[in-house]
Amino acid sequence: MKKLLSLNFLLLLTLAVIAQKREIPVDTMVITNHTSTINGQKITYSATTGTQPVWDEMGEPSAALFYTYYKRTDVGNSANRPLLISFNGGPGSASVWMHVAYTGPKVLNIDDEGYPVQPYGVHDNPYSVLDVADIVFVNPANTGYSRTIPATGKEVDKEKFFGINADIKYLAEWINTFVTRHERWTSPKYIIGESYGGTRVSGLALELQERQWMYLNGVIMVSPADYKVFDSDVPVSSGLNMPYYTAAAWYHKMLPSELQSKDLLDVLPEAEKFALDELMPALSRGGFISDEEKTQVAKRMSYYTGLSEKSILQNNLDVPTSFFWKDLLRDKTGQTIGRLDSRYLGIDKVESGSRPDYSAELTSWLHSFTPAINYYVREHLKFKTDIKYNMFGPVHPWDDSNNNVREGLRQAMAENPYLNVLFQTGYYDGACTYFASKYTMWQIDPSGKMQDRFSFKGYRSGHMMYLRKEDLKKSNDDLREFIKNTAAKGKAAKY
Repeated sequence: MKKLLSLNFLLLLTLAVIAQKREIPVDTMVITNHTSTINGQKITYSATTGTQPVWDEMGEPSAALFYTYYKRTDVGNSANRPLLISFNGGPGSASVWMHVAYTGPKVLNIDDEGYPVQPYGVHDNPYSVLDVADIVFVNPANTGYSRTIPATGKEVDKEKFFGINADIKYLAEWINTFVTRHERWTSPKYIIGESYGGTRVSGLALELQERQWMYLNGVIMVSPADYKVFDSDVPVSSGLNMPYYTAAAWYHKMLPSELQSKDLLDVLPEAEKFALDELMPALSRGGFISDEEKTQVAKRMSYYTGLSEKSILQNNLDVPTSFFWKDLLRDKTGQTIGRLDSRYLGIDKVESGSRPDYSAELTSWLHSFTPAINYYVREHLKFKTDIKYNMFGPVHPWDDSNNNVREGLRQAMAENPYLNVLFQTGYYDGACTYFASKYTMWQIDPSGKMQDRFSFKGYRSGHMMYLRKEDLKKSNDDLREFIKNTAAKGKAAKY
């Protein structure tokens, strides 16, 4: 009996230790020091990794957000250095993708086109923008190691976290606390968001300005997801996909020889013109378009997409992206193409059907990102916990109502002459297409009076354009140039 009691005691003790390790670290900090070579220049920097609370109305922590803050240490007054605040999207995605593949000081072990290689891990990023800006990567609630905090055995109010406006509100409060703690109020500030992060940073621009009195120099949208586009009627939402079809078909050599022999950037303007001047008007007439015109538009669409006229007509000119990913190579190799990056190929159980069995690109990315971030945070940044790192966390249902972020960004720009916006997108992104990003940019300021403060950069890759080595360099160079060009340098903020 004593032996049994002893074993039970040890078991309880072990479980208690495990439970303690799994407790949410609410307010923690681990600092490590590093060196790197960026653009041929050796730099030193510190990495602060930890969690910082989100405070509720009673001053109690309602969530703990995991972050990593890189600060260059071999420069003078860092208070005047630009600060880049980075988010990914989802909603529900950790800030892992841009952290260890784009702007941070380390990048994945992948090949030059972005495919996973073993051994998994990271190496120095020679193109990181850490030479010109300090960077903080923020993981929203329930992503990465971030978690909402249960109170008195009851989960916190999810409506305060999981929705377009709730997300913007609490993250703006969190940013205020971070900037205050790290004494960065005098720094030029930039926010960058990828995918849903584009919606997030669009809304944060005005929220930071009007609720936190924090004025930005720049907003960077990487392959942004614009719900206003997704929710548009068929002529707009479908028509904006057309030039992406051309890009993906060109990459897979499915266009007619007349187009295939041209460079991609010479072909895309033709496809854009067709989409705006012919396809969208045809789609606008719906079922009342004449058979003759419908057939003519389908023929032209086939010319620019590599799809058959028959399949286009069977879809009434409104070809879903999922069908395109399944159908483009159906009669050539029988393979599917990726959603977020259509350079990637997949193999379905059967060649028939209207959508791929899985996302070829996402499985490839998770293949390399998941082991790399878990290894990197523990072994390089020395942050250790038994909490699972959520590549994608439980944040649904997500409240998409009252989405006014596009107008919010316009108002923030109007009120703040310093504020500039950069769009970065990949031509082979089939989820947040490059032409939809252009459309978003065109729609933010209908007056056209601020168009000189917008810039657009496209890349020969997909949603995460930085995975391709050539575009990793180009996109960081474009971001670095944007930061340098939008520094006020003593110029007054006035019209």
